[in-house]
Amino acid sequence: MTLKGFRTTILLLSMILSSFSAIAGEKKDKEEARHFFQALGAPKERLVNVEWNRFNDHAGLTQILQKLNKAFPHLTRLYSIGKSYQGRDLWCLEVSNRQKGDPSHKPGMYIDGNIHGNEVQAGEVVAYTAWYLCESYGKVEKITQLLDDRVFYLIPTINPDGRDHWFHEANTPHSSRSGLVPLDEDYDGTADEDGYDDLDGDGSITFMWIKDPNGRWKPHPDYPEYIMIPVKPDERGEYTLLGYEGIDNDGDGLVNEDGPGGYDTNRNWAYDWQPSYIQYGAHQFPFSLPESRSVAEFVLSHPNIASAQSYHNNGGMILRSPGRKGGAMERGDDNILAAIGQKGERIIPYYRSMIIEKDLYTVWGGEVDWFYAGRGILTFTNELWTSQNMFRSGDTGDIAQAEFIRYLLQNQGVTKFHEYDHPQFGKIEIGGIHKEFDRVPPSFLLEEECHRNMSFTLYQAEQMPLLTFGDTQVEKIGKNLYRIWVEIRNAGMIPTRTAQDVKNHINRPDLVTLEGGQVKVLSAGRITDRFFKKVEAVKARPERLEIEFIPGLRSERAQFIVSGEGTATLRVDSLKGGRITKTIPLK
Repeated sequence: MTLKGFRTTILLLSMILSSFSAIAGEKKDKEEARHFFQALGAPKERLVNVEWNRFNDHAGLTQILQKLNKAFPHLTRLYSIGKSYQGRDLWCLEVSNRQKGDPSHKPGMYIDGNIHGNEVQAGEVVAYTAWYLCESYGKVEKITQLLDDRVFYLIPTINPDGRDHWFHEANTPHSSRSGLVPLDEDYDGTADEDGYDDLDGDGSITFMWIKDPNGRWKPHPDYPEYIMIPVKPDERGEYTLLGYEGIDNDGDGLVNEDGPGGYDTNRNWAYDWQPSYIQYGAHQFPFSLPESRSVAEFVLSHPNIASAQSYHNNGGMILRSPGRKGGAMERGDDNILAAIGQKGERIIPYYRSMIIEKDLYTVWGGEVDWFYAGRGILTFTNELWTSQNMFRSGDTGDIAQAEFIRYLLQNQGVTKFHEYDHPQFGKIEIGGIHKEFDRVPPSFLLEEECHRNMSFTLYQAEQMPLLTFGDTQVEKIGKNLYRIWVEIRNAGMIPTRTAQDVKNHINRPDLVTLEGGQVKVLSAGRITDRFFKKVEAVKARPERLEIEFIPGLRSERAQFIVSGEGTATLRVDSLKGGRITKTIPLK
């Protein structure tokens, strides 16, 4: 081989080795990336890729649920629980491992969001929960166990009309809470004829201001482009606030007094309901709205629901009943909710565990109260996103918000004040915060909001009742005559029936039955003292023992006296604690 050929060979070998090295390096990088994602707690591999720093309208949420249902047929069922006023489906993704038992006989966790149209991140949190559960099954032991033992009913939006109106029409950060059933708010015989008008076409409804030497507002010295502040009592102002963008569409001398809808779906529930002159937004009668009625019918048809979560915005709150002073709440139930809420304060920074009436305001006819008072289901309402999370310093208010917009959002999310020739007011100025900011987290903080709130809800689901058999003893007391002691344990903090449920006879007691082909039950009863073997015997049908409830993290014990031979089958049937079975040999 010539020197030139040798050099060529060496060069080719070097190139081949470099290629192998690059391939090996790329493989190593991928493995490191995989390990990196595992360390973050994200699913190892994703069958359904979703960008969780984006918001989705009703069609977008529907598509996410459909993809999950298609990718995880062994874990999910997708169905509509009803229709909104405008005909949109209220989609429910049911998630559970059906190979580990009938989901309808597992403890159920109900989760919904977006009862108010503008509270859009609620839909993302529910959809994220569905996605995380599906993607993590078989990879994360804790999630796998949850879906083997329990069932989740996930409904991202129970107000799809209001959601789409917020997405596709100009709104303020606070509108539209309502659904879109027409309502004549100004009593002029025509419904929904004078709502907001996007006068400058920027896609958001901001404030209208008019220069006025007797006004009580002036531009902020550091943010004069889009913030007005009130003047001091002894100071002259420069502007008067005219309200949100709009014109007098119906010629009655008022602006924006009759927009779309005009009620509150979270005041339409059949517990402590009050008419509109007492509770604004209550609508005509309890469950007069198709959305709230559909949810109620779903819950009534699923007595296995043991706990529930509803997501709203905003303020960073973990709210629980009662909604009005003196409303239904049993002390034992409140203690459980308080304990779970306290854990939530650790899981979600800057969130506070609160009682609705005591710490916030009075609500008549609210969803969370109906779930608890009407159905005996322990329920939370989380108010998603708090401005304290902007700088992680607890700073809130207009200035903190303005600094956040300037330094982290690069001045996105506002319309600077600019002139507009208004048909009624003349020369005015329009500007302020867009609908996408204030009540809704910015995109880069959305996924964190989803994950932390989901984690709180999963902790709540872990506390649902979960029954197992404990110590079981068989004692022969005569020819073909046996005494059987059985212990039934509840591994969750929540009892199989809440105190509210037991007090008001909402659901039936738990059933403990014993049977066998050659076995006859002669006597049965609940053991009231396991040390001295005291038994509270039933008077009839001893093969079917009723136990009012099984307390959280505790046990109930029962005794059966039976005659016969072979084996006996012991069954426990609890609506909210599930069904368990044990075979007992008689010997």
